[in-house]
Amino acid sequence: MSETPHTEWPQVQTHLKHTIPGFEQYEADGALTLQLDDEDWQLEITPQGLLICQAGYALEDMESLLSDGTPEDLGTDELAKQVKFYINQVVSKYRPRLKAEGFTERTEMNDEYVAVFFERPVDLNNLPELDQVIAKYRQQFSAS
Repeated sequence: MSETPHTEWPQVQTHLKHTIPGFEQYEADGALTLQLDDEDWQLEITPQGLLICQAGYALEDMESLLSDGTPEDLGTDELAKQVKFYINQVVSKYRPRLKAEGFTERTEMNDEYVAVFFERPVDLNNLPELDQVIAKYRQQFSAS
């Protein structure tokens, strides 16, 4: 998918910000992000027309959680291995459904975080359908 924003993106942003409470925009004209009820997950609509369901952990937060106050520092490789284990636990209950619904999966890792992204295109020209798609995934990721 191209990096060029969809021509209707300004109207889509305005519509979503006014009709669905909770959308955040961290960069001007960038993606809109919505924290889902399952606290490990976020939903994102990009200016290029992608719907992304993502889960991730900041390595610093996980290091603090895993060390539990001990002076032992985890090496980067060991920390990444532990974070991948935790992410797999979070993702495993949603993966089959998302894959069956046409999402592609990718994992991203750097010195700051590890995240799993499930992505699929959405039609930014059809706002009622976009609202329904967002409502569907908000429901799927609601706290059980």
